[in-house]
Amino acid sequence: MPAILSRPARLSAVVAGALALTLVASPTPLALGGGARTPASDPWVAPVAGDLVVLRPFLPPDQDWLAGHRGVDLGASPGSAVVAPHAGVVTFAGTVVDRGVVVVLHDDGLRTSLEPVAGSVVPGTRVARGEVVGTLESGPDGGGGAAAGHCAPASCLHWGVRRGERYLDPLALLAPREPIVLLPLR
Repeated sequence: MPAILSRPARLSAVVAGALALTLVASPTPLALGGGARTPASDPWVAPVAGDLVVLRPFLPPDQDWLAGHRGVDLGASPGSAVVAPHAGVVTFAGTVVDRGVVVVLHDDGLRTSLEPVAGSVVPGTRVARGEVVGTLESGPDGGGGAAAGHCAPASCLHWGVRRGERYLDPLALLAPREPIVLLPLR
């Protein structure tokens, strides 16, 4: 005899089924923070090589004027190559306050900011996905220091992505690293 589910249990089952169908049927990975989609055939790449070490995740504020973390901090060693996560045109490469910043306007209209980076490109340069745009700066002490900003004393790359004035989670633009596995509710 089939089990009779309560109304909340039936609703949970329907929602879980709809989510499963969305994840399986979607031709492209779903991106968080704005509904942007990245074609699976043309995924973004992480701006630093090696295993992705997230020191601080994307934490958008509840309101635009509130505190939050409008990007991700990725662990990397000073001097590491920093690459364009997707094709576009460099719109800025210079110093902001005490650190180097490189900004790339991507072909899909999204804008990436990378810091602290000693840029090896000039504004107006067209870059391909994965092309080196600079190196991760070190602080005055040779470590993370002042150039590492809010990662000090560790060394990190801050990667921000915006669509217009709205910040998005950069990690949501990367191709999935592991398959999504749906587990039973029980």
